[in-house]
Amino acid sequence: MTTKLDEPGSISTSSPTIESHGQLVASFARGEKPAERWRIGTEHEKFVYRTADHRAPSWEEPGGIRDLLMALTRYGWRPVEENGKVIALAGDDGSVSLEPAGQFELSGAPLESLHQTCAETGRHLNQVKAAGEELGLGFLGLGMWPDKRRDELPIMPKGRYDIMRRHMPRVGSLGLDMMLRTCTIQVNLDYASEADMVKKFRVGLALQPLATALFANSPFTEGKPNGMLSFRSHIWSDTDPARTGMLPFVFEDGFGYERYADYALDVPMYFVYREGRYIDAAGLSFRDFLRGELSVLPGEKPTLADWNDHLSTAFPEVRLKTFLEMRGADGGPWNRICALPALWVGLLYDQGSLDAAWDLVKHWTLDQRQQLRDSVPEQALDAPVPGGRTLRDIAGEVLDIAHSGLAARARFNAAGDDETGFLDPLREIVRAGKVPAEVLLERYNGAWNGDVSNIYGEASF
Repeated sequence: MTTKLDEPGSISTSSPTIESHGQLVASFARGEKPAERWRIGTEHEKFVYRTADHRAPSWEEPGGIRDLLMALTRYGWRPVEENGKVIALAGDDGSVSLEPAGQFELSGAPLESLHQTCAETGRHLNQVKAAGEELGLGFLGLGMWPDKRRDELPIMPKGRYDIMRRHMPRVGSLGLDMMLRTCTIQVNLDYASEADMVKKFRVGLALQPLATALFANSPFTEGKPNGMLSFRSHIWSDTDPARTGMLPFVFEDGFGYERYADYALDVPMYFVYREGRYIDAAGLSFRDFLRGELSVLPGEKPTLADWNDHLSTAFPEVRLKTFLEMRGADGGPWNRICALPALWVGLLYDQGSLDAAWDLVKHWTLDQRQQLRDSVPEQALDAPVPGGRTLRDIAGEVLDIAHSGLAARARFNAAGDDETGFLDPLREIVRAGKVPAEVLLERYNGAWNGDVSNIYGEASF
């Protein structure tokens, strides 16, 4: 499993041309792995700010994002350039990349255990904190900028983002907020077969709102409460309906690789990457591309690398590539970066736990799943689930299932601890009955006296 295929810099002219629909379907089958080869790929984003004035630094300014990237090369990271500008890093711990307004992302390497994942996260955070101290930069673990307007934020020099920024306002009112003002934690997981993928996809989609609730951490916009607990999650409801959502077809009989390929073909394109540059194909059809009828590249057919790039431009709650991506969580502190993969590995990487999780959600209807997704950004654990209950009522049960799955994996560190302890931050949230955003709102209305700038002292890494 690779953890990040969103950067087209790896595209090779030797990538095979797609000659048949079957090649698209086969691209997913290539991800199948026996359980002993399943890995964990964890990604997290964080906001970068100037410690002196909380301003978001630009790429090019002295001590800005470019200098931060270059400072990390002392740890063995290798620069990745686009048009002569360093826009990412590659190394043994995966890759470091930039979101549109300079949100700093670690896309971790595929690892065998949560102990390794958390050690990787710790190494990265120690590195960026050391570099940040020298440059006067801090790092904020939240789901959304708490105080920045869009026009206060810089734009990173990446061609795909120029295309997306032009296209987003055509299809939704909050797409630019998604690009510029949000951060997430994500985990990428493997599957053994098409049937295994289907079951994991269904459980992941049905329970993604629970992850959103437990990690809800974006209650402020431009310095004031925004009425949501996860505004980051709300943003996805008005970003681009053609490429977001709960994918009801995943629960239909016969769902598998071919049906997901058909869905992806219907997602409008953003770009094609050729010879170091992005060609604007926003709103065009990949089906036309397959026929050699793409207006911006007449007569040319796509390669498998083009298909992989296109798959990265769909943004559903769970996304299929050659692995499954769990995409529902707000950014947050170090221990919750480790807790998200613990939740999903516990639920999906043990057959007994996967079966138990599916038994919990398999009777939910399309309307019930959608109602849950729609209500969770505002209500978090109080969002309704079928049977007259709420997410709060089932959260402990889901964590118990995940705990059982992690215990069954029996992956121990040098001290003899298994992986179940990584669930502790989530158990504390359920025990306290308050999601992270609710704690922040209490601080805002109490000790902070309505001054959201205090969040920099309390939510920084």
